[in-house]
Amino acid sequence: MKETEAIIERVRRINDAYQHLEISVDSTLTRIKPGQSLMARLHQTWDPYLYAHWWPVGVSENRIIVERPAGERFDPGQIVTLIGLVGQPLLFRRTLRNVMLLAYDTAPTPLLMTVPWLLGNNISVTLVLLGTAVQYATGHLPPQVEIVHGEGEMDWPNQVMTVGWADQVFAVVGRDDESGRFSRLMERFRELRNDVPSNYLFGVFQPVLPCAAGACHACVLPLRTGSALVCTEGPAYDLTQVMLR
Repeated sequence: MKETEAIIERVRRINDAYQHLEISVDSTLTRIKPGQSLMARLHQTWDPYLYAHWWPVGVSENRIIVERPAGERFDPGQIVTLIGLVGQPLLFRRTLRNVMLLAYDTAPTPLLMTVPWLLGNNISVTLVLLGTAVQYATGHLPPQVEIVHGEGEMDWPNQVMTVGWADQVFAVVGRDDESGRFSRLMERFRELRNDVPSNYLFGVFQPVLPCAAGACHACVLPLRTGSALVCTEGPAYDLTQVMLR
């Protein structure tokens, strides 16, 4: 992990709620993989936690693309200080045909960098949006991605088929109650499958990361085998191994 300075080269609104920042970065950051993220701070600005957690959604040559809320103000030419890489890449099975990405009461941003990698390897992708996530406009996503909008908090069309079809599922939920939402998600998948096998349903956790280096232990996650630090060992965990309430 290292600290570098980068330049925002382009700001593009992708829908009513989100924008994409194209950022020229140090070549070491272009090695970022799906699941990894960055800590960022605009030059000469101050925040109680100093750094914000940024999720890249794309990478090419010496640039990364980051998705941020449209209400935040950015301008081309701004300098941003980045710390990374944060976390570990998502672990996909060696043989994959179909992957489900699921967002519940939050934008699917932390999952989106997986899309070009999966499609590039001829793996089918379904994005399921539940709760407030249905408000996320998906017109900027590749047309190959199947978009499924929920019809209730834990209901979506053809549930049994989509859950049975998926070789792996990666889910992200609202940060204000991650444990509770992941617990409800696990209950729903158990109803649909009777048994949720290991290495199938993963939660991508987004706790506040004051240090992102494993020093402060603010992001400790209780597991059945002990505990883990989300910033260094996460962000994705097999939900069958997480101690959910």
